[in-house]
Amino acid sequence: MWNIQEFTEAAGVTVKALAEYVDESQRGAVPVVRRRPPRELADRLGLRDLIQKGGMTPGTYREFLRVFLAEGTRLHHPAYLGHQSASPDFPAALADFVHGATNNPMAIYEMGAAAATVEFEVLRWMLAKVGFPAGGGVLTHGGSLANLTALLAARARAAPDAWEDGVPDDLVILTPPSAHYSISRAASILGLGQRALVPLETDSLGRIDAARLPDVSGRRVMALVASACATGTGLHDDLRAVGEWCREHGAWFHVDGAHGASALLSRRHAHLLDGIELADSVIWDAHKMLRTSSLAAAVLVRRESDLDAAFRQEASYLFYGDQGFDLINRTVECTKAELGLKIFMNLAWRGEDGLGDYVDRQYATAHRFWELARRRPGFELPYEPESNIVCFRYGEADQARLRELLMRDGAFHLTSTELNGVRHLRVTVMAPATDDRTLEALLDAVATV
Repeated sequence: MWNIQEFTEAAGVTVKALAEYVDESQRGAVPVVRRRPPRELADRLGLRDLIQKGGMTPGTYREFLRVFLAEGTRLHHPAYLGHQSASPDFPAALADFVHGATNNPMAIYEMGAAAATVEFEVLRWMLAKVGFPAGGGVLTHGGSLANLTALLAARARAAPDAWEDGVPDDLVILTPPSAHYSISRAASILGLGQRALVPLETDSLGRIDAARLPDVSGRRVMALVASACATGTGLHDDLRAVGEWCREHGAWFHVDGAHGASALLSRRHAHLLDGIELADSVIWDAHKMLRTSSLAAAVLVRRESDLDAAFRQEASYLFYGDQGFDLINRTVECTKAELGLKIFMNLAWRGEDGLGDYVDRQYATAHRFWELARRRPGFELPYEPESNIVCFRYGEADQARLRELLMRDGAFHLTSTELNGVRHLRVTVMAPATDDRTLEALLDAVATV
């Protein structure tokens, strides 16, 4: 049994350490990233002895946690401009703490009625936001699983017998080369193979050219995938034009809104999602712009029956009789965390408007970076940003090496990507603490490194 006194003491240590960690991160008082080699870091943390012998106490845990928190990446730091992972808000962190203690795997309703009910209501809210008031949904552990699940629903619509008989060899998925890699991965997992991927014509920035959508006569289109927004650039496909083409041709329209769907909460940027209501399926990651910790991604479908058709399962220890409210028949996962609680807690604390304001601030800060950079000599910016993602180059140097030099002492964390085969640096403004001083410091560092 739990030693309640020991738990209470250790929980107090945890709260104090995390409060100090977030505070010093937000102030930029420490490096944003540390990347010691695993062997060296394992020694510093004393991992092997602890694994073999145990014996941690609240006192030794305090020291372990101090080192552990110091050796990683600080997503609350103003110089965190890297990957599309949330700078999580504390209500979502509280939800993780609650789940860690209660551990209700609520895909089966009887294993977590409160958690399941929270997920139902969060999904109802998300469905209304994307324009699917009569649709269905489920939360999954990440956008890759969400894309796979949505495409399973599309496959069930195009080839209802595929679950039993295998995948027909005439199905294709229309997708731009700029789509998230999970789309390509899902095609092979689904048994279609890479041969089933038909690349769509795009403009020079990777956006679908709706005027050059292909002639699909003689092929069975399982789905057409559009991005809102593209992972690499933060740019949006024209959802309305693509959606109308899909309606005309009877093609399943899937929108990967993992990053950008949160702009639906923004008065200034919701127009970027115009046409999303024409989709047959949408995914939406809360662990990006809704500030939840990883992972919490929604699969949303226009017709609830499409999601129910995605899976067929038999397991006598789980499926028997009418159990009413189970979600397990809609997911790859059998055991599923209380994901809805994280989204709910942020909504309950901040409200729709508060989360929408966060989207506005991060988008505005990214636009500010674009404005500052284009005033400086040597910086090349191929587009005006539509979201909180900006790509740029500096001079003719090796941009990947330039990134490594910028990250060497932990002063900045940023990523890179290719546009038209040319390597660019890439910033993603996730932390609320990022301000003009940070942006100017990054630009100074780029120009002098």
